[in-house]
Amino acid sequence: MASKRISEEPTYVLHRYDWSETSLILEVFTRHHGRIALVAKGAKRPTSSFRPILLPLQMLHVAYGGEAEIRTLKSAEWQGGHVMPTGEALLSGYYLNELLLTLLARDDPHPTLFDVYSQVVQVIASQHGEVLEAALRTFELLLLREIGLLPQLHVQTMTLRDLDPHALYVLVAEGGLRQAHADERNGIAGAQWERLQDALDAPMPFTPTLRASSECNAALKPQLRALLHYHCGVKTLRTRQMMIDIQAL
Repeated sequence: MASKRISEEPTYVLHRYDWSETSLILEVFTRHHGRIALVAKGAKRPTSSFRPILLPLQMLHVAYGGEAEIRTLKSAEWQGGHVMPTGEALLSGYYLNELLLTLLARDDPHPTLFDVYSQVVQVIASQHGEVLEAALRTFELLLLREIGLLPQLHVQTMTLRDLDPHALYVLVAEGGLRQAHADERNGIAGAQWERLQDALDAPMPFTPTLRASSECNAALKPQLRALLHYHCGVKTLRTRQMMIDIQAL
């Protein structure tokens, strides 16, 4: 039986590692087929056309074939658009990639999430500071929602009671959204949680969620970080630890 061949597939490289003296294994995120593994034969050779373009945070169109768990990369074309991020922006991109590698199952398509990832990559390549932070929070929210790990943000999770617009609430790993205790510092007003839910429910959620998350980024960041660490099964993600180590230098 002829092997299945996919062509012109929008793709981002999430991670790459050596397979042999001349070849690489790629973990990639494709728009229509989700996260898959590819072998790029001969990609480490100086004359390989793969060598200069199999980079993270760069949109590619790839062709690949095979029925095994690891398919064979046939061709890859860089789609242009922006220069390679550097510094804090590059680490932020690696952080997104680590989340996808940890939380997405292979061969599980997420075209909407792929489009959000592409939008966040564009922000990473061109923005810094508050806009970059809001873009990361937006991706975290939409990723958790896409894979079914984000509770509804317009009601209290355990009781399904409506939120008081003026009361403070927190998002916790095992309890969902609940009213903040007196000693909890990162509470967010019920009205703000409702704005976040409305943004997530929008037909094209990236921009409205970016705006809504920017209004409460400082309080939202530690809550989403704790929730992601819980579901990833780690205390600190590797890229997050790298950021901490660099800032301590």
